[in-house]
Amino acid sequence: MDTQSYLPVQPGVGMEENFLSLDDILLSHERLPVRTECAFPRLGFLEKSSDAQDIPEGTKMELPLWLSKGLYEKKRRVLSVELPKVYREGWRTVFNADPNVVDLHKMGPYYYGLGSQMLHFDSPENPEIGQTLLQTFIGRFRRTMDSSQNAYNEDTSALVERLDCLEKTLFKSGQSGLNGFQSWEKGQASQLTASSLVLNYRKRKMTDVQP
Repeated sequence: MDTQSYLPVQPGVGMEENFLSLDDILLSHERLPVRTECAFPRLGFLEKSSDAQDIPEGTKMELPLWLSKGLYEKKRRVLSVELPKVYREGWRTVFNADPNVVDLHKMGPYYYGLGSQMLHFDSPENPEIGQTLLQTFIGRFRRTMDSSQNAYNEDTSALVERLDCLEKTLFKSGQSGLNGFQSWEKGQASQLTASSLVLNYRKRKMTDVQP
């Protein structure tokens, strides 16, 4: 019987969001640099650096991701969203050279999640951003999982402190699998159980075939 008071809900994948996930809720509050393309009457309280009642056109400010997405429209230019520095060309060059040298937690900690959400906004750099996100994940994945498999019953705080939120989840999954196998090998577990990823996949397949 599971005694956990809270069963973690996995965040959405890519540009999707899961608002039952604490990670996605925190991600939605990440602040983005924006520029207003029209005046915002009686919303001056959103701009902490000014005491004006209205927000004039051309104001540069920061808004949370959820509000930026709600106000952004391609046809009616209400605001334009600027790229956070970690997704700009200079940092993309660093990631493409060697993604393992970067402290993603310090730069984020939602590097992959926020980067995927940035693709909602119309930018000519979107293809390069998407490619860098993919190559960064691939380049860091093996090292992350190798670390999780070689730290049995050890303090892993130094290993995970540089990881993005997604990478920390993968690291914990690797650790959980390793601990389960070690317990089974020592005869301390009655049986091996299927991973949650396999179980969820089976549930999705059953749902797809149901009329």
